Amino acid sequence: MDPKLVTPMLVAAFVAWAIYRRVRRNIGRQRVSPTRMRTRMILLGVVGAMVLITSARNVELFGAMAAGLAGGVALAWLGLKHTQFETTPQGNFYTPHTYIGLFVSALLLGRIAYRFMIVYPVMQAAHQASTNPFGAYQKSPLTLAIFGVVVGYYIAYYGGVLVRSANIKAKTP
Repeated sequence: MDPKLVTPMLVAAFVAWAIYRRVRRNIGRQRVSPTRMRTRMILLGVVGAMVLITSARNVELFGAMAAGLAGGVALAWLGLKHTQFETTPQGNFYTPHTYIGLFVSALLLGRIAYRFMIVYPVMQAAHQASTNPFGAYQKSPLTLAIFGVVVGYYIAYYGGVLVRSANIKAKTP
């Protein structure tokens, strides 16, 4: 095996595993794990805030990111309305609305795949010219809007799941 292929194969395997885990969290009954959910909310919040602050230099990019965040929060609200909660002796569980979560995941993955196919030749040329190879990713309002949808959705959805599961837990004797 060519040693130059090991790293790309490992990265591809990691990405495939991460995609599988993301999609799996949108299907079927899930255990409410407050620590993990809070950690994800904090990480997404920090990354989202960094992107939002960076995009503040350009009104179009900032507006796209803000609109994406608002759209993500609206999708989370809709998803929470269709989420089922239950308390069992094994713990608290929720069953997310499958199609909304899969839609958000597919939206992000589709946009990344599209941008990679379109931007890859530009990245190669930029690499040869010693410029920023990721500059094209940072200048796309649609990509930032979709990223905003993902960040807004997961932060609001996980926050809603935590609040609703705590309310259900408090009501059960």
